[in-house]
Amino acid sequence: MNIRHLLRPIIFRIVKPLLWRYLSRERSYRYRDIRMTIRPGVFHPGFFFSTRLLLDFLAQHDLSGKTLLELGAGSGLIAIHSARRGARVTASDINPAAVQSIRENAAANRAELTVVESDLFANIARQRFDYIIINPPYYPQDPASESEYAWFCGAEFEYFRALFPQLGNYCDAQSQVLMILSEDCRIDTIREIAAASRMQLREVFRKRVWGEWNFIFKVE
Repeated sequence: MNIRHLLRPIIFRIVKPLLWRYLSRERSYRYRDIRMTIRPGVFHPGFFFSTRLLLDFLAQHDLSGKTLLELGAGSGLIAIHSARRGARVTASDINPAAVQSIRENAAANRAELTVVESDLFANIARQRFDYIIINPPYYPQDPASESEYAWFCGAEFEYFRALFPQLGNYCDAQSQVLMILSEDCRIDTIREIAAASRMQLREVFRKRVWGEWNFIFKVE
């Protein structure tokens, strides 16, 4: 076990109460040319960098005229950025506070997109998307509140066990399904769950931030 893994629990116990106190109030945030309001209980893209890594990778793609679904869109940063670059965007989240944030932030940034409150694909009509963007919860614990759905995938990885069997109904061989994961999660377990649905995770990008490796995978 490296030093980062030894220190992480100690740092987390110190920082978590301070961060949660800060995030218990509505906050303003700006990234690139997008101004946002982050409601309490909504995943904050300024403090948790996976959203920005995924957005910066996606920004290299020509999204004009493409259909794009962001599952678990949180604040809506990626969805709004994609819509402003010409994509026809559907943004979903299971958390009602996140759904409201996406609608408000989209309106504030004059971005046209469809917003759906949905547990994965439950309320999304079956259709093909050119892009499906996923910043998933990956800690194996049962969520105890709506906000915790952004972090915990269920004690038995229920999120992924529901995700992979349904993906094929919303994409084809030409679609790009992009998912970001951290070295802190059990990537091998997630790969095994994907393989059970005849899918594989192919790494297309990696970056180390604050000593932690983050990987973007294309789900094929």
